[in-house]
Amino acid sequence: MRVRSVTWFLAVCLTAISSLALGGGVAQAQPVAAAAMVVAPDSTPVADAQRIAALEKQVAANASAAAAAQMAGDNAWMLVSAALVLMMSGPGLALFYAGMVRKKNVLGTLMQTFAMMAVVTVLWALVTYSLAFGSGNAFLGGLQNVFLRGVGLTPDPNYAATIPLQTFMVYQLMFAIITPALITGAFAERMKFSAMLVFMVLWAVVVYSPMAHMVWGVGGLLNVAGAAAGGWGGRIPCLDFAGGTVVHVTSGVSALVTALYLGKRLGYPREPMPPHSLVLTFIGACLLWVGWFGFNAGSALGAGSLATSAFVCTHFGAAAAAIGWCAAEWLRNGKPSALGGVSGAVAGLVAITPGAGFVTPISALWIGLITGVFCFFMVVKVKHFFGYDDTLDAFGVHGAGGTLGALLTGIFARSVVNPVFGAGKPTGLLEGNPRQLLNQLIGVAIAWSLSIVGTLVILFLVDKTIGLRVGEEAEREGLDLSQHGEEAYDMAH
Repeated sequence: MRVRSVTWFLAVCLTAISSLALGGGVAQAQPVAAAAMVVAPDSTPVADAQRIAALEKQVAANASAAAAAQMAGDNAWMLVSAALVLMMSGPGLALFYAGMVRKKNVLGTLMQTFAMMAVVTVLWALVTYSLAFGSGNAFLGGLQNVFLRGVGLTPDPNYAATIPLQTFMVYQLMFAIITPALITGAFAERMKFSAMLVFMVLWAVVVYSPMAHMVWGVGGLLNVAGAAAGGWGGRIPCLDFAGGTVVHVTSGVSALVTALYLGKRLGYPREPMPPHSLVLTFIGACLLWVGWFGFNAGSALGAGSLATSAFVCTHFGAAAAAIGWCAAEWLRNGKPSALGGVSGAVAGLVAITPGAGFVTPISALWIGLITGVFCFFMVVKVKHFFGYDDTLDAFGVHGAGGTLGALLTGIFARSVVNPVFGAGKPTGLLEGNPRQLLNQLIGVAIAWSLSIVGTLVILFLVDKTIGLRVGEEAEREGLDLSQHGEEAYDMAH
């Protein structure tokens, strides 16, 4: 121990003498410190390394906590949105439609929507989710997700990076439920319940699944994010934020085809067939309006600023369309009606659906106002001119409103809202991208073509096997008794 101390002392002395010989001053202290560092290293570098490691660990922990908080927040919003969209079907759409039919068909109308909530759910789990969102080609998904294989609780970055894939799956299920339910408005009061079930199952496979895959599925032909998949994926990018083509054009056009194929109700249009309860219709419409926030804002697939934009545009579009429809009706009939007001609001909700995540709030007002007047014209003038019996105006509101909304989205879309083609690149026609309006037109044409052909084939097959329409006596008696053996109202008491 003593020898080591003497050695260290001699080393320091020799270093000091050398420094003085070379010129002293400030340079003297540096070699001394260097020698001290070499011979008897200080503990400071070790402490610094420990502090850096601790800071890095804390930063990683904070990042992990922030990511977990974002996933929890996004997942909570998406589960709530899924519930809101389901509420749109039952009780929203169910009451909206049931109030507009005659009282002998109330339960039959309610049951058609309720049946979709059950049947489409099971079908979705078995096969249609995979056909819509599985990896396939540009036109249809594959079968790797049948029976929900591989649909677990971890996110799929191809669809949503911050929510479990099961959350995405169940959210999209709610769209698959309400879409065929919308069609029932066209054939209300005259289709057999059994035929309706078979028709809707086939329609979900033949029409809905391919259209959903083309617009939203990985590698889909119309998917704005599909170009990265190569081949035909994303070849025709069509802006459809929440289902203008997938939901409203397909259901509305299929509704028109079904109404034309089935023919008119007995006594239409000679006999008056007024709604039996506008109160039910009014309540249903208000539930649809509220539920639509989950429909559109939920399509942001997270609780961020894009959801806010879609939420605001949804509300503005509905309000402006209600005013547009009521104003047109007021000018034509001398007074606005409650049915017209709620019909206008629903038309506005339909039209803003494709553009909710692409347009500004002021553009949403214009889209709503234009659509409200246009759908009023389709329901009052065009339907009367051609004489078809679209019982609850499924085509006049959803088919016409969805088509117009998809085209207006191509005009009003702004990159400042959603730079879907890249930062600084124009999105819509008014921003300098006329090509997008053409893409929207092609997307609408594909939706129309698929709906017309697919629906006609399905109707023909069902009609030739089990028959589509109830008998004349059953139609006069009403669907409640003839199809379900019960009545909505016990008039005797």
